[in-house]
Amino acid sequence: MALLQISEPGQAPDPHQRRIAVGIDLGTTHSLVASIRNGVAECLPDAEGRVLLPSAVRYLDRERRQIGFDALAARSDDPGNTITSAKRLMGRGMADIVNRHAMPYTLVDEGGMVKLDTVAGVKSPVEISAEILATLRYRAEDSFDDDLYGVVITVPAYFDEGQRQATKDAAELAGLNVLRLISEPTAAAIAYGLDNASEGAYAVYDLGGGTFDISILRLTQGVFEVIATGGDSALGGDDYDHALADHVLASTGLTVDTAADKAALLIAARAAKEALTSAESVNFHAGLSVGTINQRLTREQFDEATKPLTDRTVAAVRKTLRDAKLKPDDLKGVVLVGGATRMPQIRRAMATFFGREPLTNLNPDEVVALGAAIQANQLAGNGGSGDLLLLDVIPLSLGIETMGGLVERIVPRNQTIPTAMAQDFTTYQDGQTALALHVVQGERDLVADCRSLARFELRGIPPMAAGAARIRVTFTVDADGLLSVGAKEQGSGVEAHVTVKPSYGLSDDQIAKMLQESFTTAAADMQARALVEARVDADRMLLATQSALDADGDLLDADERAAIESLMTALREARGAEEAAVVEAATKALADGTEAFAAQRMNQGIARALSGRKLESL
Repeated sequence: MALLQISEPGQAPDPHQRRIAVGIDLGTTHSLVASIRNGVAECLPDAEGRVLLPSAVRYLDRERRQIGFDALAARSDDPGNTITSAKRLMGRGMADIVNRHAMPYTLVDEGGMVKLDTVAGVKSPVEISAEILATLRYRAEDSFDDDLYGVVITVPAYFDEGQRQATKDAAELAGLNVLRLISEPTAAAIAYGLDNASEGAYAVYDLGGGTFDISILRLTQGVFEVIATGGDSALGGDDYDHALADHVLASTGLTVDTAADKAALLIAARAAKEALTSAESVNFHAGLSVGTINQRLTREQFDEATKPLTDRTVAAVRKTLRDAKLKPDDLKGVVLVGGATRMPQIRRAMATFFGREPLTNLNPDEVVALGAAIQANQLAGNGGSGDLLLLDVIPLSLGIETMGGLVERIVPRNQTIPTAMAQDFTTYQDGQTALALHVVQGERDLVADCRSLARFELRGIPPMAAGAARIRVTFTVDADGLLSVGAKEQGSGVEAHVTVKPSYGLSDDQIAKMLQESFTTAAADMQARALVEARVDADRMLLATQSALDADGDLLDADERAAIESLMTALREARGAEEAAVVEAATKALADGTEAFAAQRMNQGIARALSGRKLESL
C-alpha cells in the first residue's frame, strides 16, 4: 500500500526537513543575521567570529567595493565614497534629510529620491542596503552550507510606506525571499520571551543609530498586539554624535568645511560617546586640517549637550502612552532596545519616567535580530513560538486627497494590520467620467503637509449628475505594512487599482535592471570565492604534506622525497595564480603524488600497532 506524506497547513511537507530561514536586523549603524540553531536563536558570526556587520559600503570603482569593517576603516580617508547610515536615507526626499550639510558625501536629488554620488556612479540607498543584505545572506548560506528559504527583515515601527517599500526593494535586489517585514519593537518583545510572560501591556523603547521607536504592546491569550506606536525615524545615536561634535566645535571656535574633517569629527564624537558609557570623563581628540582638537569632556557635559534629544524621546513616549490610553503604572515592564540605549542618560530617563528599572539583560544590539529569527523559523513552517500571533499596526494614517487639497483619512493611525477598509466617494461635476485619486500618508489635514504615496485614475465612469456616482475606495494593508488601493464605481462595475510603489522606492524596471547587473557581479563574486577556497585547500595540503615529511620522511628514498618536494614547490607557485582551476590542478597533483607515501605511513602505523601482540589477543 502506498503511503501519502501529509502535513499541517504552512508546515514543511517532510517533517524531518528543516527550511533555512533567518532574521535580519538591517540597522543604521550595524546589521546582523540570526537563525534558530539547535532550538535556540543565535546571531551568525562571520569568518572571524564577529556577529556585527557595520552598515558601511565603500565604493572603490564601478566593479569593486568593500563592505563592513573594511569599509569603515577607510571612512576618514575616503569619506565621499564610504557610505554609512544609509538606512536614514531610505525612502526619503531631499527635504526630509536632517543634517545633510554635515554629511561627508554628496547627495543628489534624482526623481524625488535621495541618491549618493560616488566613484562608482550615483547609488541609491536601496542599492547600498542591498549590498549589506547580500553580505548577510552569504554569511547565512555559508553557515548552513545551504540556500535560504526566506527571511524576516525588521524595520522601525515608525517607517512609512515609502521606507518599507524601499526595504523590500533592497531585499529583492539582494536575492532574498522576504517572508515578512516586522517592526523592530515587536521582534525585541519576541526575543525577550514576553510571549511567555504574564498577560498585560509592555513598552519597548528602541533607540538605534538612526531611528527611534516607542511601541506599546499587549499580550492577551497568545495574541501579541501592538496597540500604539510612535517615535521619530530621523532621531538616533547618529544625532547624539552630531550634537556632541557641534558642542565641541562651539567651545573651540573652529569651523569645518571639508568632507574629511566632518568625518574625522564624527568619528571622534562617536568614540567619546561610547567611552562615556562607562567613564565619567574622556579625552576628545580629533586631528583636523584647521587644527587639532584635544580637550577633556565629562559625561555631564555630554548629557547637557544632548538633553534636547533625550527630551524628544521622552515626549514621544508620553504621547504614545496617551494614544494607548495607559499610564506608566499600567505597564508590566519596559524593554530597552538598540545600541544607543547603553547611554546612561537614556537608562536614567526611562527609569525615572516609568518608575522602574527597564529590562536590559539581552544584548541591545542583538535582540531585534534574535526576535526576527524566531518569527522566521515559525513562518518557514519549522514550528516554534507556540501559537503566538503577531498583530502589528500602521504607524501613520492613510487617506486620499479630496477637493481643496484636504486629506480624507480611510485607515487611521495605529490600525491593526493586516486590514482592509473602504469609504464611498462621488463625482464633483456633472457628466464626470474619470476620477483622479491621490494616495497620501500622514496626520495633517492638508495634502501639502503629508507624504504623497501614489496617484492613479479611475476611468469609464458613466456620465451622470454630480453626486450620483458611488465610488468605493478600498485600502488594503498587508502583514508587511505595504499598501494597495482600489476604486470601483458601484453601478457600472468599472474599477482600477494600484499597488503603492512610492516615488522614493524603485520601479520594477529599475529593480530588474539592478538584478541583471547583480547577476553579472555575482559571477565575478563566485569566481573570487572559488579562488579563495582553492587557496585554502592548497594551504591545508601543503601543511599536511610537510607534517608527514617531518614525521616519517625516512620512509622515502632521496628521489621519492625530491619528487614530493618538487610538487610542493609547484603548488606554492600555483597558489599565487588568479584562476581557481590552476590552484586546484596543482593541489590534485600533490595529492596524487603523495598517495604511495600515505600508504607506506599507514602500513607502518598498522605494523607498530600489531608489534608484539598475539593473534589470540586481537
